[in-house]
Amino acid sequence: MNIENNIKNKKQLPLVVIFGRTNVGKSTLFNCLTESRQALTSDVEGTTRDANRSTVNWREAIFELCDTGGIIDLAHFAQEIKKISLRAASGKEIQLKVEDQARLLLRQADLILFLADNKSGLTREDRLMVGILRKILPEKMDHVLLVANKVDSRTQAARASEFSRLGLGEPLLISAASGAGTGDMLDIILDKLPKAKKPSFAKATEGEPSYASSAAEALEDKSEDKKATEGEKNEEIKILIVGKPNVGKSSLLNSILGEERVIVSPIPHTTREPQDTLLEYGGKTFRLVDTAGISRAGRQKVFKDKISDKLIKFGIAKTLGRLREVDLAIMVLDASAPLTHQDAHIAEEIVSAGKGLLIAANKWDLIKEKNTKNFTSLIYGKLPFIAWAPIQFTSALTGAKVKNILDLALTINEERRRSLTDKEADNFLKMVVKVHRPSKGKGAKYPRLYDFKQIAIRPPRFSVRIGSKEDLHFSYIRFMMNRLRDKYGFNGTPIIIEVEKNKRVHGSHQ
Repeated sequence: MNIENNIKNKKQLPLVVIFGRTNVGKSTLFNCLTESRQALTSDVEGTTRDANRSTVNWREAIFELCDTGGIIDLAHFAQEIKKISLRAASGKEIQLKVEDQARLLLRQADLILFLADNKSGLTREDRLMVGILRKILPEKMDHVLLVANKVDSRTQAARASEFSRLGLGEPLLISAASGAGTGDMLDIILDKLPKAKKPSFAKATEGEPSYASSAAEALEDKSEDKKATEGEKNEEIKILIVGKPNVGKSSLLNSILGEERVIVSPIPHTTREPQDTLLEYGGKTFRLVDTAGISRAGRQKVFKDKISDKLIKFGIAKTLGRLREVDLAIMVLDASAPLTHQDAHIAEEIVSAGKGLLIAANKWDLIKEKNTKNFTSLIYGKLPFIAWAPIQFTSALTGAKVKNILDLALTINEERRRSLTDKEADNFLKMVVKVHRPSKGKGAKYPRLYDFKQIAIRPPRFSVRIGSKEDLHFSYIRFMMNRLRDKYGFNGTPIIIEVEKNKRVHGSHQ
């Protein structure tokens, strides 16, 4: 199957690309128009590396907006043919990939917003970049809108006239930070774009995902007459791809998608900000979020490079923030390297947040003796508190077993929703008490369990009631959790059992 053609055939929304030299406010404009804070913004040149994509809804029309990565090496960007020899320096390799990605997006764009910095005025770099556009996209120059950003006063507006020398017409004056002028700009954008309707996904063939732009809002059917079953079918399953730096998170996402949607590099911390991608698989819509690598160094602020330190800390903070929003996490491990304290810390964060968990043991192609049983025992031995999480041994490089990840994610999503009836919960309580007498905690009296019931899902949460002057040992709570898994599954999801006593609640996770 030709993935590129498959994506083009399923393209539902017109694409608008924000383009311009570094540090002119592209990410700020992206956040303003999409009414989000998806794009990481800073005054550091080249902060945006991956292309952020989301949708804009304006006057009942929808289009996709893309914020391109910062273009630093103008000479390379102007080249039509890649020169492999330029990729010798590892640091430069990432930037060249950013530029390759930007060039591809410009060719796919229905409309290009050429963004300039009004405070800095017309620069040599602005002229060079317009010249590059004329060279590589001569047929699209009438689809380029000149936008002057950071216009916050009448005095600054008068200065913007100098940008007309670029030959792109009079500039549209906006302030992405305050939103001033963006409404008029959106009106002009819609006038130049074909009418956009809310997209509908074609059904995927069995075992084959269908791809779509990052258009969360466009997937929602807000009709009041919508049936509950349709609501469950269209609900997004939000998945965070997380792990230490350089374990292959972005490569795994690319392998799942079958396209290079995000930048991949062997250099740690290539991905600085969470990247959302939507796809439909198995009748469900997935939102996959690639994240910055979490490392002890990043958390403890010990980087010598202060600029990199600042950006990495921002990326890690965003990763932990997104963890609270998702349904489950794919924790990527490097199967060819020993487990570390960082791996354990990431797992603890996921469990504490009450999220579903799938372990992807990546780089399996590097293992000579592929004994999954031994590796499974090794992982669970080092991380016993997540022995309920399924492990998939994969190779993002070869694509081996990558498709199984989506199937497991569907299973975990259902397990997180599993609900016991009051009768099932009551029978379960009678069974565990018969098998094992409740263990006492503090005090000499053995506790009596009066009631057991499920009080929530996603994650499954239960309560057990004991006497007012009794105490239940934590080991017995763990015993109950294990028996719940033996009987009902709950595969890939933490279980919470709360002990009710004297109107106080004590919680326990597994």
